[in-house]
Amino acid sequence: MVLESILNPFSAEQRPSKLILIGAIYTLVAMILASYIFKETHPSMVFIFLIVMAAIPLMFGIIKREEKKDIKTFSEKSLLKEHSKALSIFMMLFLGIALMVSLWYVVAPLDSSAKIFETQIDTLGGLGHNFDANGKVTELTANAANSSMANFSRIFFNNIKVLIFCIVFSFIYGSGAIFILTWNASVLGVAIGNIIRSGLLDVASKTGFDQIFSYLSVVSVGLFKYSIHGIPEIAAYFVGALAGGIISFSIIRRDFKGKNFERVILDSADLLFIAIGLILVSAVLEVWVTPLIFG
Repeated sequence: MVLESILNPFSAEQRPSKLILIGAIYTLVAMILASYIFKETHPSMVFIFLIVMAAIPLMFGIIKREEKKDIKTFSEKSLLKEHSKALSIFMMLFLGIALMVSLWYVVAPLDSSAKIFETQIDTLGGLGHNFDANGKVTELTANAANSSMANFSRIFFNNIKVLIFCIVFSFIYGSGAIFILTWNASVLGVAIGNIIRSGLLDVASKTGFDQIFSYLSVVSVGLFKYSIHGIPEIAAYFVGALAGGIISFSIIRRDFKGKNFERVILDSADLLFIAIGLILVSAVLEVWVTPLIFG
């Protein structure tokens, strides 16, 4: 009752930036508990569930507020603007989770981070990232050599699949999509943390005060590389989750019996098209823009 009571939906809308700290706190507490209490029982998944348990009340309250807005006399343009407040809350929460995971991955002992992020590291390995004994990426699989269009198609349809999962989870469980989104935040956090730690290992052997700039650039590159395509991609998942959650709450409130349900469906359809557009933009950035900048 303590963690989930830190912030209510109304306060979150007023100060969405607070959600970065809230997400970081949820994650830190979850990783500490998973590391020391559940260290023998797959802590890489236990800390995900602990974060989800803390975040569900806030997600539930926010989506419920958004569904109520649908039945008010907002124009569609105004309604989408209202939904952007919820989207900013979700994005800040996601960012807080990812940043704390990255920080833990960078500063924790290698064996500790390898244990608590075991499943996330395996997932990155399946995506083509292999880790050596120091937790550093050693190579990419043959997927990296595929044609740009093949990569674009693979990434786009994989992200569409994740978007569908977010919508379905949110529709069935109300705020259930928080599990998928928290999982993605943890994987992204490990990927960013790996880039930062790998870069720090490369410059650690060097000496001199001027190397402080090398450390700062490593952190900046680690964050920027994934944020280019990651921001629209994650935003798409949150938009999809919001659409599914709004319909779910509308049905629970039995709003489908009146004309209000038409507004709900129209609004959810708009959100769905926006989500697909964001997925498309994200795939283009990941395939053609990110490699152009980082090689």
